[in-house]
Amino acid sequence: MDQNGREEKVENGLDMEIADDDSNKYKKLDGEEEGEESVERMFAKQVVPSWRNQLTRRAFGVSFILSVLFSFIVMKLNLTAGIIPSLNVTAGLLGFFFVKTWTRFLENCGLLKQPFTRQENTVIQTCVVASSGIAFSGGFGSYLFGMSGRIAQESADRASAKDIKDPALGWIIGFLFVVSFLGLFSVVPLRKIMVIDFKLTYPSGTATAHLINSFHTPEGAKLAKKQVRALGKFFSFSFLWGFFQWFFKAEDNCGFANFPTFGLKAYDNMFFFDFSATYVGVGMICPYIINASVLLGGVLSWGLMWPLIEKRKDDWYSAELSPKSLHGLQGYKVFISIAMILGDGLYNFCKVLSRTLVGLYIHLQRKDPKMALPVDGSPPPKTLTASYDDQRRTQLFLNDQIPSWFAVAGYVVIASVSTATLPHMFPQLKWYYILVIYACAPTLAFCNAYGCGLTDWSLASTYGKLAIFTIGAWAGAAHGGVLAGLAACGVMMNIVSTASDLMQDFKTGFLTLASPKSMFVSQVIGTAMGCVISPCVFWLFYKAFDDLGLPGSQYPAPYAVVYRNMAILGVEGFSSLPKNCLKLCYIFFCGAILVNIFKDVMERKSKKFAKFIPLPMAMAIPFYIGPYFAIDMCVGSLILYVWGRINKAKADAFAPAVASGLICGDGIWTLPSSILALAGVKAPICMRFFSRETNTRIDNFLGS
Repeated sequence: MDQNGREEKVENGLDMEIADDDSNKYKKLDGEEEGEESVERMFAKQVVPSWRNQLTRRAFGVSFILSVLFSFIVMKLNLTAGIIPSLNVTAGLLGFFFVKTWTRFLENCGLLKQPFTRQENTVIQTCVVASSGIAFSGGFGSYLFGMSGRIAQESADRASAKDIKDPALGWIIGFLFVVSFLGLFSVVPLRKIMVIDFKLTYPSGTATAHLINSFHTPEGAKLAKKQVRALGKFFSFSFLWGFFQWFFKAEDNCGFANFPTFGLKAYDNMFFFDFSATYVGVGMICPYIINASVLLGGVLSWGLMWPLIEKRKDDWYSAELSPKSLHGLQGYKVFISIAMILGDGLYNFCKVLSRTLVGLYIHLQRKDPKMALPVDGSPPPKTLTASYDDQRRTQLFLNDQIPSWFAVAGYVVIASVSTATLPHMFPQLKWYYILVIYACAPTLAFCNAYGCGLTDWSLASTYGKLAIFTIGAWAGAAHGGVLAGLAACGVMMNIVSTASDLMQDFKTGFLTLASPKSMFVSQVIGTAMGCVISPCVFWLFYKAFDDLGLPGSQYPAPYAVVYRNMAILGVEGFSSLPKNCLKLCYIFFCGAILVNIFKDVMERKSKKFAKFIPLPMAMAIPFYIGPYFAIDMCVGSLILYVWGRINKAKADAFAPAVASGLICGDGIWTLPSSILALAGVKAPICMRFFSRETNTRIDNFLGS
């Protein structure tokens, strides 16, 4: 699954609640519902800093440190299974902790000049998420790495030189700078329409704003302090656990990560617990249905389908083929997975697009602009009288305007530079291909940002896949269509992804009284940080691990192979598929659509039953790399479930912090482990497991 808030990221849905304080309940204005608290009245005595004062050096210093940390985490997740949970909660929490600690120290020394505000906290969160987001949209685990010769060797094509571009730090940084800022300028003129006129909810942005607001109340500050303490404990545990495991991993098949938990036969079919603190933490953050879907996909593929297809060896495919050949069993694994991803993506694309068009139609047909836009599952819209909170937020949101001419001029200038520059990086990507993409991009960016506001579901990777097929087919096999399609995917994905991210940030800023100007500048600076940090982090992985991207390695980068093979399908058609693979692809493509339709129908009739229907996108992931990480995630779910049964309030408050600690500690361990690998330092012990018969043969051999 390539994201949340993005398609591949999984929404955690863990909004932290702070205990009610009766002293904060005020008389309601017209339009404020009974029992509703006025957030802005709690902060009425605090002066809102100007947009320039919200952009502090300490904020960007903390943002840089957290960006490096989060880039390692996202990169590791990208290159292993590709499941990336929402890290907004962690970014907001750690940003609050670091700056609050620093300001308290300065205050005690009598040197504090500017207090820490929720607006500054929002700037940090925006900058960090923008920076670490480049680690996803930059394609280091998908389209960009898919261009390399290493991934081409694992794919179905014969890979001519026209379709290969190996990673190099220089061109990657240049490429990201050229394509990553267009999305920001494409939706800036629409911020008032989206946030105030349409009243789009942007659930992730709203949840983040509530979280930041809560941190800056007395009760929230106390809870945040306890959460940071819990995060620190599990960060230390996870880091030390990764360090301990390193001593037993002298080779790829050694160590705890290859522990045959359920026996050697199950291990051969990728069923084992690999003691990954990262994916236990991911399992605690992801909804239960995601984890169950991934495990179900693993059981269906590695437990049932692949053993049955393997029995058809010499009939469906040649027994002499290498296990890695995509003309053999590996082809079924890759292409059936692609079919499910495309089926799920197509359905959700149509669903979100239809909701977007219906929502726009309803809004344009209305005569009363004060009516709220209907969101899926909500009652019919009613006339709203602006509350005190809405009045204050709207007033401040409209005060700091970003001129539309600035956004349009910025888009035109960057698009011109990009159109002139990209063909020099990728000769296969002609200037007129880029021009067509940039002509369509603002409309697609708007659709993605609007759909994300309604459903919290970004389709960035789906738009990227659309570019792969259209531009790849347009270029053709003879003119490097595979590489052209992958490069076009990067251009499109970066535009629509950053557009929806910025609109989420505008919503967060609206609810925390952060200026739109400070949000935009923070997003630009965060994106610029990401354009340098993410390539450097990827380069460290690429140089440290010689088997990066190879099946069965520590970092198999499954989506790199998937994206390259999508490009091959777009250019060459189905000629490279093994026998009966196309039929199975049709079945699973249609099956993914039908399961989604059934789930949506059941959500209208019986939500209680619908929550047990699996998600095809999540099921598709283990088809290629195996279900071992699904077992880790289910262990995380089990921990969360048991904790919730014992003490639900504590689990709700601290589970995100504990999970984030597990993810961050194991993620940051990759930095010293990469440095050790680059220095040629190997672990002293290789812990491997053999059957009794194999062990006896080894003993006899050594004794002879």
